[in-house]
Amino acid sequence: MDRRRRLRPAIALIVTVVAIATTIAISGGRGASAGPDGRVDVVASFFPLADAVTRIGGRHVAVRNLTPPGTEPHDLELSTRAVDEIDGADLAVVLGDDFQPAVEDAVARRDGATLVAVDALQGRVHADDPHVWLDPARMVAIVDAIAARLARVDPAHATTYRARADRYVVQLRALDREYRDGLAHCASRLLVTGHDAFGYLAGAFHLEVRPVSGLSPDAEPDARKLGELADLARAKSVTTVFSEELVSPKVARTVAREAGGLRVEVLNPLEGLTAREQHAGADYLSVMRANLRTLRQALVCS
Repeated sequence: MDRRRRLRPAIALIVTVVAIATTIAISGGRGASAGPDGRVDVVASFFPLADAVTRIGGRHVAVRNLTPPGTEPHDLELSTRAVDEIDGADLAVVLGDDFQPAVEDAVARRDGATLVAVDALQGRVHADDPHVWLDPARMVAIVDAIAARLARVDPAHATTYRARADRYVVQLRALDREYRDGLAHCASRLLVTGHDAFGYLAGAFHLEVRPVSGLSPDAEPDARKLGELADLARAKSVTTVFSEELVSPKVARTVAREAGGLRVEVLNPLEGLTAREQHAGADYLSVMRANLRTLRQALVCS
């Protein structure tokens, strides 16, 4: 009888160890950070990153875009709920370089896994321009970094993340070729834009860009600069001044009027989607292709 009593603690310990081992086996070795529904909870600071995580993660991730539809991301202020979601996420993905200071500050205070996307570019970043995602080649590096970080958070599905990322990379490289071919032979190579968001796109495809205002879309240009841009547009036979979906077209219209009644067209910097675009199922690739069509018409490309 005494012997049976002495064996009970040992038997209980063995049962506990077996139960833990069985749980690990069923979960496929997933890290402890997996969400309650088995998916990896990811917060992404704005649209291009959220779109990339969704494509790479598929059904294994739950992605929350911290920038609501129709919101200009530069000056995003976080709600208490958003801060809680950042703190509780398995992975946070931000652009970095103070593109969204409030988001980056909140992410810096969390303990969980974090990816700063510009770190993946290894110096291929201009200090005064954060709009790296408008160059498909740079997006390839960001996609690779997202896949690698998801694999570290959720090693059980690392092969799936890599395969999905590889498929997306093929699409991004095809997009890059479409831009190179589509903009190879154009009557003009000058972009007059509402704010300084298109430097990476211009650099990647041998265009020149002259913004009306600086990196902040809310910056007010002075009358002298408006006059200089209007003169340049006339001298270079510019047909179009580009505005943006999430920014007032007032300044672009002023330049267009001063330059002799030019067209004003939307060139989307992909900082976020409107509710209409989101409802229509727009994504990074579709908006970039729409931009290419707009550029080809404005620059009179053959």
